[in-house]
Amino acid sequence: MSGTVLITGASSGIGRATAEMFLEKGWTVGVLARRSAALAQIATRYDNVVALPADVTDPDAVERAFERFVETSGRIDVLFNNAGTFGIAGTIDEIPVETWVEVVNVNLTGMFLCARQAFKHMRAQAPQGGRIINNGSISAHVPREGSVCYTATKHAITGLTRTLSLDGRPFDIACGQIDIGNARTPMVEDLAARAREAGQPEPETMDVGHAAEAVLRMAELPLSANVQFMTIMATKMPYIGRG
Repeated sequence: MSGTVLITGASSGIGRATAEMFLEKGWTVGVLARRSAALAQIATRYDNVVALPADVTDPDAVERAFERFVETSGRIDVLFNNAGTFGIAGTIDEIPVETWVEVVNVNLTGMFLCARQAFKHMRAQAPQGGRIINNGSISAHVPREGSVCYTATKHAITGLTRTLSLDGRPFDIACGQIDIGNARTPMVEDLAARAREAGQPEPETMDVGHAAEAVLRMAELPLSANVQFMTIMATKMPYIGRG
């Protein structure tokens, strides 16, 4: 199966790995991120890609990006709502208010804006419908120490997912959430570096390709079926029994 998918945060990490997997499978892929040079690099390697440089926190830029993708591809079958940022680690009294605002803007408002545009196009297109896959996190369930901004936004994404699932039913719009733990990305490598500096054990990790493959499997389902929540993580990471 192939179709059309728009992936946010596609310039690196989970977003880029997922975009490349969909591209290899023959999907038409819209890659959305702020770093236009990184998107152009992807576009030089594939014919079935649409580069969409945009900031997910800018409502007008997001609207233009979705319109361009739909004009180019004809429709949007799937949104992988992936763009996110961690901010800085620390207890709540150590976190600048500006950092809180930045993380909320990217992780929550950005996902709202992208889901809003996807929902609008999926509702209006013929045949009607589509699928929204939100990137939650293990932190949507249990936090790391010093992650108040990231964890709060990821808990909010679960509420966004549940509500979109309900509101999308009359329009054949399915919504699910993938919670990914310790895929080897620049963000996880940064956490590993912090652990080394602190003389602590490095986190257990998995190849980011496993996360990308899981997103693909969710996307390939017919709209009559939905993965509501999926957790994929490094087997030995401290999630079960975390405390």
